[in-house]
Amino acid sequence: MAEVRLLDRDEGRLAGRQQDEALSLARRFPNLVVAAREVAASVLHGVHGRRRAGVGESFWQFRPFDAGESKNRIDWRRSARDDRLYVREREWEAAHTVVVWIDRSASMHFVSKLALQPKIDRALVLGLATADLLIRGGERVGLLGLVRPVAARNIVERFAEALLSEILQRGSDHEAAELPASDSLPRNSQAVLIGDFLSDPAAIAATIEKIGARGARGHLIMIADPVEETFPFSGHTEFIDVDSPARLRVGDAESLRVDYIRRLEAHREAIRTAARARGWTLLLHRTDRPASEALLALRMHLDAHFHNASAGLAL
Repeated sequence: MAEVRLLDRDEGRLAGRQQDEALSLARRFPNLVVAAREVAASVLHGVHGRRRAGVGESFWQFRPFDAGESKNRIDWRRSARDDRLYVREREWEAAHTVVVWIDRSASMHFVSKLALQPKIDRALVLGLATADLLIRGGERVGLLGLVRPVAARNIVERFAEALLSEILQRGSDHEAAELPASDSLPRNSQAVLIGDFLSDPAAIAATIEKIGARGARGHLIMIADPVEETFPFSGHTEFIDVDSPARLRVGDAESLRVDYIRRLEAHREAIRTAARARGWTLLLHRTDRPASEALLALRMHLDAHFHNASAGLAL
């Protein structure tokens, strides 16, 4: 039988570690912004497939004039350069609203030797890349609790500035929330929540219910370090709690693996069930995989909802 001992540590050391992590993250921010833009660019192909002619303000294309159309639609300046008559079409505009939330709590700073980057870095890259991708697709995007939904080309800089300001202003005695605190969102909007979701499934379910109370749909991107997935520990092992000064010392860590994996799957299934009940999606993403994989999968979920929402408005 495994020997298990709980050890208490000085809370001052915990506060100091959290402060160091915040400063380290702030220094990495410029590189994270660059990475986010690169990931968004790699997934950008196909986004503009949603564009079509209709009522709007933005020019889309010229097309030949069809017999029977009103002559008021003819663009005479363009037609003067050719032997044909042309109509100036404007892009169909029905921008959707998406709000993004990124978990900045202590557990997100975990990183193992098997990961490409810490969970917090991957979450920030995905959050910023999602905003960049959506803005290029003509949508409005906001950062839950920090930046209102806007359609601005410099959305990545706006998000980065707001996040960096919050990180630097947060003292070591003020820990970031593990779940977003938000009122319900409008019916046709969407929420993208990015984090490790290691909180109580009941609290996560309550968050989903609150945000989606008026019919808003959402997507959870669950970030996991490969070590959290496989539990590759054996022998005498000491586990350090990132949220408290406590430590857990185990005499035979390998004996806990089966029970750990079973509990982890039960935890995720409870979250998956809560998301499904509201018509939300859950995407698991490991930090030893490219960020573009998660962004591409998310884009497909978002596009599916955009299509359904637009079809509903057209009825």
